[in-house]
Amino acid sequence: MIVCIAEKPSVARDIARIIGATASHDGYMEGNGYQVTWTFGHLCTLKEPGDYTQAWKPWALTQLPMVPQRFGIKLIEDSGIKKQFATIERLMQAADGIVNCGDAGQEGELIQRWVMQKAQATCPVKRLWISSMTDEAIREGFANLKDQADYQPLYLAGLSRAIGDWLLGMNATRLYTLKYGQNRQVLSIGRVQTPTLALIVNRQKEIENFKPEPYWVLATVYRDTTFTATKGKFTSKEEGEKAFATIEGKPFTVTKVEKKEGKEQPPQLYDLTSLQVDCNRKFGYSAEMTLNLIQSLYEKKFTTYPRVDTQYLSDDIYPKCPQTLNGLYQTKFGGVAPYAELIKPIGGKPLKKTKRVFDTSKVTDHHAIIPTGVIPQNLSDAEQKVFDLVARRFIAVFLPDCKFSTTTVLGVVRGEGQGVRDNSEAEDSVEFKVTGKEILDPGWRVVQGKDRPKEEEEDNSLTPNPSPLTPDTPEERTLPTFVKGESGDHKPTLTEKWTTPPPYYNEASLLRAMETAGKFVEDETLRAAMKENGIGRPSSRAGIIETLFKRHYIKRDRKRLIATPTGIELIDLIREELLKSCELTGIWEKKLRDIEHQKYDAKQFIDELKVQVATIVQEVMSDPSNRRVTVLSDAELKKLKSPKK
Repeated sequence: MIVCIAEKPSVARDIARIIGATASHDGYMEGNGYQVTWTFGHLCTLKEPGDYTQAWKPWALTQLPMVPQRFGIKLIEDSGIKKQFATIERLMQAADGIVNCGDAGQEGELIQRWVMQKAQATCPVKRLWISSMTDEAIREGFANLKDQADYQPLYLAGLSRAIGDWLLGMNATRLYTLKYGQNRQVLSIGRVQTPTLALIVNRQKEIENFKPEPYWVLATVYRDTTFTATKGKFTSKEEGEKAFATIEGKPFTVTKVEKKEGKEQPPQLYDLTSLQVDCNRKFGYSAEMTLNLIQSLYEKKFTTYPRVDTQYLSDDIYPKCPQTLNGLYQTKFGGVAPYAELIKPIGGKPLKKTKRVFDTSKVTDHHAIIPTGVIPQNLSDAEQKVFDLVARRFIAVFLPDCKFSTTTVLGVVRGEGQGVRDNSEAEDSVEFKVTGKEILDPGWRVVQGKDRPKEEEEDNSLTPNPSPLTPDTPEERTLPTFVKGESGDHKPTLTEKWTTPPPYYNEASLLRAMETAGKFVEDETLRAAMKENGIGRPSSRAGIIETLFKRHYIKRDRKRLIATPTGIELIDLIREELLKSCELTGIWEKKLRDIEHQKYDAKQFIDELKVQVATIVQEVMSDPSNRRVTVLSDAELKKLKSPKK
């Protein structure tokens, strides 16, 4: 008998139906030579400190650092889990072979390997590796089962991550709680959560310490068009007024009219982080909510595997794309086919194929998130919104580039004695500039529609990195026709403005910062190159943010993420850069990826962490100060005033 083990009952039922295991039993399905059983996500976990030695059960500074000689696993304390595991153990010990049908990723590999180890399974193991839950993908996966050994590096990376998190989390949390927590609050420290909290705290301090400074902008209105002085900002009012006096009452002359045509490529396909970013901006969904929605769409077979960090498709997906587009063409919501008119122009023709979309070298385990072609039905409103983003992004990559024309007009107002000479550099002349952008052919932009959601408009003020699908509205204006040499009256203005602090993080901008280890990177290609050094995995970032809420380290103020006094004081307490530096944590993340790709040794990673943890313990224990962290109750947290905008 072959035992197949999936990560949840719903997935197991789908697999059982395809392979003919149709008889239901308590905890598994059976038939056609197969028994299909399931876990509920993690059934096993690393042992607690007290499981290794009684001395580690009570929290005591004298017992730190805690470093087990050999790490062990145990069943999670839950009656339902124990019952299901007993079924799995019985099936596995009698099996002729096992098919690991866990989620095709690092976490899925770890979950099932631990269960097989705990069940002491000794038979051969194969791996089902699929990127979508469609019937076709499951059949194809079973026809091409892989050897378990092929995924040993993936397991070692997951195991190293779990052990690393245990070593740092268990030791640093006890250390900081006992030293600074007033015996009232557990001060949770984590390899990813603490640098993420540091990002929020540091940004908040930057805002609070920001001192606005005035500056003056010289502009003028000529033929109902506002031109701005090219000299930029004036830092003193006197300087601005001097320039204003120079041009007041003098004619404005157009010195140059330049028109350039350009193209804008479609945005890249979604990975999990970019989808979470867009859902937060457009709909206000938290990262965790978006992950749950796209996971649901995957399990319902409507989209592909979601926990991915690539925005590319492998070349073998290209021949399947017409079929996927056909499914979208037939899709209807409330009797309306939203994608039919978008797909019509490319239907029946060879689809565009570019390296920005199809590049096998950029795909390791899974490709970007795309629709499967299965026509979606019975979606909730939120699921439909997420599906719509994925569908439109997929259609967009096959549509033509957006063509636009950029017009730049330069003008000058000359001071006394300049006459009509074309000498805009003279000391008592001021040069002005205006730029207009006109869409000549929208191309792929037809997928985004004309209306921008209100939430998105509000959010742009808080986010330094607008979505590529968001029209850059201030630029998209058509200028009147100007001719070089024309001249006439104008109305100059000198406006006082004030410098503004950086925006607070919201979930969208925080996810981007986690992805690039705290560095602000707008360029799509450069951002992709930095993902290897991001902090956390795409699938874990939502959970990290939620943990910060649960620990009362941060709170929401509309879309803004605000650090609480507890969160701020905790980061202030931590002097060890290793615990709160995004860059250092990003280097760890890179090492974990290298373990997965067999470029780095798992034992070396753990040995380095053991040394680092011992150093941290020693440094904190030798702190002579009597510092303590403010502890807030739920009621106090609610009363906490949000900082002013």
